[in-house]
Amino acid sequence: MEKTMEREEIIETIKGFLVEEFEVEEDLIEPNANLKETLDLDSLDYVDLVVIIESHFGFKVTAEDFTDIHTFEDFYNFVNNRLNG
Repeated sequence: MEKTMEREEIIETIKGFLVEEFEVEEDLIEPNANLKETLDLDSLDYVDLVVIIESHFGFKVTAEDFTDIHTFEDFYNFVNNRLNG
C-alpha cells in the first residue's frame, strides 16, 4: 500500500537511510550531486538500494527505474512521483 508523503519528508527519509546504510556524509547529499559517484554504488549496492526503497516507501522498484536517475534530485523526484503520482 503506497502512502502519500510531503516532498521534504521524502527527502529527509532518503537522506536518513543513505547516511545510515551507505555510510555517506549527509553534507555530500546535495540535489545536483551524482548519486552513483557520491554513494560509490556498484551493482550490489543498487540491489540494496531497491530493497531499502521498497521497505521504506512501499512500492516496487526495478533496475530500469534507475536508468534516468543521475542526481539526488532525480532520485527525490522519482520517489515523490511514485508516492504522490
